[in-house]
Amino acid sequence: MLIAVYEAEKSLQNVSHTEDDANANLSSIKNCPTLTASDTGADSAELPGFDRSSAEVWIYPTNYPVREYQLKISEKALFENTLVCLPTGLGKTFIASVVMYNFYRWYPSGKILFMAPTKPLVAQQIEACYKVMGIPQGHMAELTGSTQAQMRRELWRSRRVFFLTPQVMVNDLSRATCPASQVKCVVIDEAHKAQGNHAYCQVIRELRSQTEQFRILALSATPGGDTAAVQQVISNLLISHIELRSEESPDIQAHSHQRSLEKAVVPLGDMLLGYQARYLQESLAEQALAFACF
Repeated sequence: MLIAVYEAEKSLQNVSHTEDDANANLSSIKNCPTLTASDTGADSAELPGFDRSSAEVWIYPTNYPVREYQLKISEKALFENTLVCLPTGLGKTFIASVVMYNFYRWYPSGKILFMAPTKPLVAQQIEACYKVMGIPQGHMAELTGSTQAQMRRELWRSRRVFFLTPQVMVNDLSRATCPASQVKCVVIDEAHKAQGNHAYCQVIRELRSQTEQFRILALSATPGGDTAAVQQVISNLLISHIELRSEESPDIQAHSHQRSLEKAVVPLGDMLLGYQARYLQESLAEQALAFACF
Protein backbone atom coordinates (compact mmCIF):
# COMPACT_ATOMS: atom_id res chain seq x y z
CA MET A 1 0.00 0.00 0.00
CA LEU A 2 2.76 2.45 0.91
CA ILE A 3 4.55 1.71 -2.38
CA ALA A 4 1.35 2.45 -4.31
CA VAL A 5 0.91 5.73 -2.46
CA TYR A 6 4.50 6.70 -3.12
CA GLU A 7 4.15 6.03 -6.83
CA ALA A 8 0.96 8.11 -6.98
CA GLU A 9 2.46 11.02 -5.09
CA LYS A 10 6.12 11.27 -6.09
CA SER A 11 5.44 13.37 -9.21
CA LEU A 12 3.62 15.97 -7.11
CA GLN A 13 6.36 16.82 -4.64
CA ASN A 14 8.08 19.66 -6.48
CA VAL A 15 9.45 21.42 -3.42
CA SER A 16 11.76 19.30 -1.27
CA HIS A 17 10.96 21.02 2.03
CA THR A 18 7.29 20.04 1.78
CA GLU A 19 7.81 16.33 1.15
CA ASP A 20 8.21 15.19 4.75
CA ASP A 21 5.14 17.16 5.86
CA ALA A 22 2.95 15.70 3.13
CA ASN A 23 4.17 12.10 3.42
CA ALA A 24 3.46 12.06 7.15
CA ASN A 25 -0.19 12.66 6.41
CA LEU A 26 -0.36 10.35 3.39
CA SER A 27 0.81 7.27 5.21
CA SER A 28 -2.79 6.08 5.58
CA ILE A 29 -4.18 6.88 2.15
CA LYS A 30 -5.32 4.31 -0.36
CA ASN A 31 -5.60 4.30 -4.14
CA CYS A 32 -9.21 3.87 -5.23
CA PRO A 33 -10.34 2.21 -8.50
CA THR A 34 -8.74 3.63 -11.64
CA LEU A 35 -10.47 6.73 -12.99
CA THR A 36 -9.14 8.64 -15.97
CA ALA A 37 -10.02 11.69 -18.03
CA SER A 38 -12.57 9.67 -19.97
CA ASP A 39 -14.69 9.50 -16.82
CA THR A 40 -15.19 13.26 -17.00
CA GLY A 41 -16.59 13.06 -20.51
CA ALA A 42 -13.63 14.92 -21.95
CA ASP A 43 -10.27 14.04 -23.41
CA SER A 44 -7.28 15.21 -21.39
CA ALA A 45 -6.29 17.48 -24.29
CA GLU A 46 -9.47 19.47 -23.61
CA LEU A 47 -8.52 20.00 -19.94
CA PRO A 48 -5.70 22.56 -19.67
CA GLY A 49 -3.23 21.67 -16.93
CA PHE A 50 -4.65 18.17 -16.44
CA ASP A 51 -2.02 15.58 -15.40
CA ARG A 52 -3.07 12.33 -17.02
CA SER A 53 -0.61 10.21 -15.03
CA SER A 54 -1.93 11.47 -11.67
CA ALA A 55 -5.54 10.90 -12.77
CA GLU A 56 -5.02 7.18 -13.22
CA VAL A 57 -6.09 6.91 -9.58
CA TRP A 58 -8.01 8.99 -7.11
CA ILE A 59 -7.00 8.91 -3.49
CA TYR A 60 -9.18 8.47 -0.42
CA PRO A 61 -7.87 8.66 3.18
CA THR A 62 -8.00 5.74 5.57
CA ASN A 63 -6.47 7.57 8.52
CA TYR A 64 -10.11 7.98 9.60
CA PRO A 65 -12.75 5.21 9.74
CA VAL A 66 -14.05 4.65 6.20
CA ARG A 67 -17.73 5.53 5.95
CA GLU A 68 -19.40 4.15 2.86
CA TYR A 69 -21.60 7.20 2.25
CA GLN A 70 -18.59 9.55 2.39
CA LEU A 71 -16.68 7.38 -0.06
CA LYS A 72 -19.59 7.27 -2.53
CA ILE A 73 -20.34 10.98 -2.28
CA SER A 74 -16.65 11.88 -2.71
CA GLU A 75 -16.45 9.82 -5.90
CA LYS A 76 -19.55 11.47 -7.37
CA ALA A 77 -18.35 14.94 -6.45
CA LEU A 78 -15.10 14.44 -8.36
CA PHE A 79 -16.90 14.20 -11.70
CA GLU A 80 -20.10 16.24 -11.34
CA ASN A 81 -20.98 19.63 -9.86
CA THR A 82 -22.53 18.32 -6.67
CA LEU A 83 -24.70 19.71 -3.90
CA VAL A 84 -24.06 17.68 -0.73
CA CYS A 85 -26.82 17.90 1.87
CA LEU A 86 -25.84 16.16 5.09
CA PRO A 87 -26.98 16.77 8.68
CA THR A 88 -24.52 18.67 10.84
CA GLY A 89 -21.64 16.58 12.16
CA LEU A 90 -21.63 13.92 9.45
CA GLY A 91 -18.50 14.96 7.57
CA LYS A 92 -19.20 17.50 4.82
CA THR A 93 -15.76 19.04 5.34
CA PHE A 94 -14.16 15.59 5.13
CA ILE A 95 -15.75 15.06 1.69
CA ALA A 96 -14.61 18.52 0.60
CA SER A 97 -11.05 17.74 1.67
CA VAL A 98 -10.99 14.56 -0.42
CA VAL A 99 -12.26 16.35 -3.52
CA MET A 100 -9.86 19.26 -3.07
CA TYR A 101 -6.88 16.98 -2.58
CA ASN A 102 -7.55 15.00 -5.75
CA PHE A 103 -7.93 18.14 -7.86
CA TYR A 104 -4.74 19.39 -6.23
CA ARG A 105 -3.05 16.24 -7.59
CA TRP A 106 -4.72 16.19 -10.99
CA TYR A 107 -3.92 19.84 -11.79
CA PRO A 108 -0.35 20.48 -10.54
CA SER A 109 -0.55 24.19 -11.41
CA GLY A 110 -4.27 24.64 -10.71
CA LYS A 111 -5.89 26.71 -7.96
CA ILE A 112 -8.28 25.15 -5.43
CA LEU A 113 -10.76 27.32 -3.49
CA PHE A 114 -12.70 26.81 -0.28
CA MET A 115 -15.16 29.63 0.38
CA ALA A 116 -17.01 30.11 3.65
CA PRO A 117 -19.31 33.04 4.54
CA THR A 118 -17.36 34.33 7.59
CA LYS A 119 -13.71 34.67 8.63
CA PRO A 120 -14.03 32.35 11.67
CA LEU A 121 -15.46 29.60 9.45
CA VAL A 122 -12.65 30.12 6.95
CA ALA A 123 -10.01 29.68 9.69
CA GLN A 124 -11.79 26.59 11.03
CA GLN A 125 -11.88 24.93 7.61
CA ILE A 126 -8.16 25.44 6.97
CA GLU A 127 -7.27 23.37 10.01
CA ALA A 128 -9.90 20.70 9.29
CA CYS A 129 -8.82 20.20 5.67
CA TYR A 130 -5.14 20.01 6.59
CA LYS A 131 -5.79 17.32 9.19
CA VAL A 132 -7.74 15.14 6.73
CA MET A 133 -5.53 15.16 3.63
CA GLY A 134 -2.27 16.84 4.56
CA ILE A 135 -1.83 19.28 1.70
CA PRO A 136 1.47 21.03 2.53
CA GLN A 137 0.79 24.18 4.50
CA GLY A 138 3.25 26.02 2.28
CA HIS A 139 0.80 25.53 -0.60
CA MET A 140 -2.19 26.96 1.31
CA ALA A 141 -3.22 30.52 2.02
CA GLU A 142 -5.94 32.35 3.91
CA LEU A 143 -7.00 35.53 2.14
CA THR A 144 -8.78 38.34 3.95
CA GLY A 145 -9.82 41.85 3.04
CA SER A 146 -7.09 43.22 5.31
CA THR A 147 -4.31 41.59 3.29
CA GLN A 148 -2.54 44.21 1.17
CA ALA A 149 -3.23 44.10 -2.57
CA GLN A 150 0.38 43.35 -3.51
CA MET A 151 0.56 40.51 -0.99
CA ARG A 152 -2.69 39.05 -2.30
CA ARG A 153 -1.36 39.14 -5.84
CA GLU A 154 1.81 37.35 -4.73
CA LEU A 155 -0.17 34.69 -2.86
CA TRP A 156 -2.34 34.03 -5.90
CA ARG A 157 0.85 33.57 -7.89
CA SER A 158 2.72 31.31 -5.46
CA ARG A 159 0.08 29.31 -3.56
CA ARG A 160 -2.38 26.71 -4.80
CA VAL A 161 -5.09 26.12 -2.17
CA PHE A 162 -7.03 29.15 -0.90
CA PHE A 163 -9.46 29.61 1.98
CA LEU A 164 -11.42 32.84 1.80
CA THR A 165 -14.80 34.55 1.99
CA PRO A 166 -16.77 35.07 -1.23
CA GLN A 167 -16.52 38.85 -0.82
CA VAL A 168 -12.72 38.66 -1.02
CA MET A 169 -12.99 36.39 -4.05
CA VAL A 170 -15.35 38.81 -5.82
CA ASN A 171 -12.90 41.66 -5.24
CA ASP A 172 -9.90 39.70 -6.51
CA LEU A 173 -11.76 38.53 -9.61
CA SER A 174 -12.96 42.04 -10.43
CA ARG A 175 -9.41 43.40 -10.10
CA ALA A 176 -7.92 40.49 -12.09
CA THR A 177 -5.79 39.62 -9.05
CA CYS A 178 -7.03 36.04 -9.14
CA PRO A 179 -6.01 34.03 -12.24
CA ALA A 180 -9.52 32.74 -12.98
CA SER A 181 -8.41 30.41 -15.77
CA GLN A 182 -6.30 28.46 -13.27
CA VAL A 183 -9.17 27.80 -10.85
CA LYS A 184 -10.04 24.08 -11.06
CA CYS A 185 -12.11 23.34 -7.97
CA VAL A 186 -14.45 25.54 -5.92
CA VAL A 187 -15.92 24.37 -2.61
CA ILE A 188 -18.81 26.44 -1.25
CA ASP A 189 -19.70 26.07 2.41
CA GLU A 190 -23.17 27.08 3.67
CA ALA A 191 -24.30 26.87 0.05
CA HIS A 192 -27.94 27.70 0.88
CA LYS A 193 -26.84 31.34 0.97
CA ALA A 194 -26.40 31.32 -2.83
CA GLN A 195 -29.61 33.27 -3.43
CA GLY A 196 -30.23 36.41 -5.49
CA ASN A 197 -27.07 38.47 -5.87
CA HIS A 198 -25.15 36.96 -2.96
CA ALA A 199 -21.37 37.03 -3.32
CA TYR A 200 -21.37 33.27 -3.96
CA CYS A 201 -23.49 33.85 -7.06
CA GLN A 202 -21.23 36.68 -8.22
CA VAL A 203 -18.14 34.48 -7.91
CA ILE A 204 -19.62 31.68 -10.00
CA ARG A 205 -20.90 34.09 -12.67
CA GLU A 206 -17.51 35.78 -12.94
CA LEU A 207 -15.61 32.49 -13.07
CA ARG A 208 -17.94 31.10 -15.70
CA SER A 209 -17.44 34.18 -17.86
CA GLN A 210 -13.69 33.48 -17.93
CA THR A 211 -13.44 29.66 -17.84
CA GLU A 212 -15.60 26.55 -17.95
CA GLN A 213 -12.98 24.11 -16.67
CA PHE A 214 -13.71 24.03 -12.95
CA ARG A 215 -15.55 21.73 -10.57
CA ILE A 216 -18.08 22.95 -7.98
CA LEU A 217 -18.82 21.25 -4.68
CA ALA A 218 -21.57 22.88 -2.61
CA LEU A 219 -22.14 21.96 1.04
CA SER A 220 -25.21 22.57 3.19
CA ALA A 221 -27.11 20.99 6.05
CA THR A 222 -30.29 22.86 5.05
CA PRO A 223 -30.33 23.64 1.30
CA GLY A 224 -33.52 25.73 1.40
CA GLY A 225 -36.87 26.34 3.01
CA ASP A 226 -38.89 25.41 -0.07
CA THR A 227 -38.53 24.02 -3.59
CA ALA A 228 -38.03 27.46 -5.15
CA ALA A 229 -35.16 28.29 -2.79
CA VAL A 230 -33.42 24.97 -3.47
CA GLN A 231 -33.84 25.47 -7.22
CA GLN A 232 -32.18 28.88 -6.95
CA VAL A 233 -29.15 27.31 -5.26
CA ILE A 234 -28.98 24.60 -7.92
CA SER A 235 -29.19 27.11 -10.77
CA ASN A 236 -26.87 29.72 -9.27
CA LEU A 237 -24.14 27.18 -8.47
CA LEU A 238 -24.44 25.17 -11.72
CA ILE A 239 -25.31 22.00 -9.82
CA SER A 240 -25.89 18.85 -11.89
CA HIS A 241 -26.04 16.24 -9.12
CA ILE A 242 -27.46 16.17 -5.58
CA GLU A 243 -26.38 13.92 -2.73
CA LEU A 244 -29.06 14.17 -0.05
CA ARG A 245 -29.13 12.36 3.27
CA SER A 246 -31.42 12.85 6.26
CA GLU A 247 -31.01 11.46 9.75
CA GLU A 248 -33.29 8.59 8.70
CA SER A 249 -31.16 7.56 5.69
CA PRO A 250 -30.03 3.93 6.17
CA ASP A 251 -26.38 4.54 5.29
CA ILE A 252 -25.87 7.26 7.91
CA GLN A 253 -27.98 6.01 10.80
CA ALA A 254 -25.00 4.27 12.37
CA HIS A 255 -23.11 7.59 12.40
CA SER A 256 -25.89 10.06 13.24
CA HIS A 257 -26.15 11.59 16.69
CA GLN A 258 -29.20 10.95 18.82
CA ARG A 259 -30.86 14.12 20.10
CA SER A 260 -33.36 14.65 22.87
CA LEU A 261 -35.55 17.75 22.64
CA GLU A 262 -37.22 19.40 25.61
CA LYS A 263 -39.63 22.30 25.22
CA ALA A 264 -39.32 25.09 27.78
CA VAL A 265 -41.96 27.85 27.89
CA VAL A 266 -40.54 31.01 29.47
CA PRO A 267 -42.97 33.66 30.86
CA LEU A 268 -42.55 37.13 29.37
CA GLY A 269 -42.34 38.98 32.67
CA ASP A 270 -43.94 42.30 33.64
CA MET A 271 -41.72 44.50 31.45
CA LEU A 272 -42.21 42.48 28.27
CA LEU A 273 -45.92 42.09 28.96
CA GLY A 274 -46.16 45.88 29.15
CA TYR A 275 -44.42 46.27 25.76
CA GLN A 276 -46.68 43.59 24.30
CA ALA A 277 -49.84 45.34 25.51
CA ARG A 278 -48.62 48.70 24.18
CA TYR A 279 -47.75 47.21 20.79
CA LEU A 280 -51.15 45.54 20.46
CA GLN A 281 -52.94 48.74 21.50
CA GLU A 282 -51.08 50.86 18.95
CA SER A 283 -51.62 48.25 16.22
CA LEU A 284 -55.36 48.21 16.88
CA ALA A 285 -55.45 52.00 16.79
CA GLU A 286 -53.64 52.09 13.43
CA GLN A 287 -56.02 49.50 11.99
CA ALA A 288 -59.04 51.47 13.20
CA LEU A 289 -57.68 54.67 11.65
CA ALA A 290 -56.99 52.91 8.35
CA PHE A 291 -60.52 51.46 8.31
CA ALA A 292 -62.03 54.91 9.03
CA CYS A 293 -60.08 56.48 6.16
CA PHE A 294 -61.19 53.70 3.81
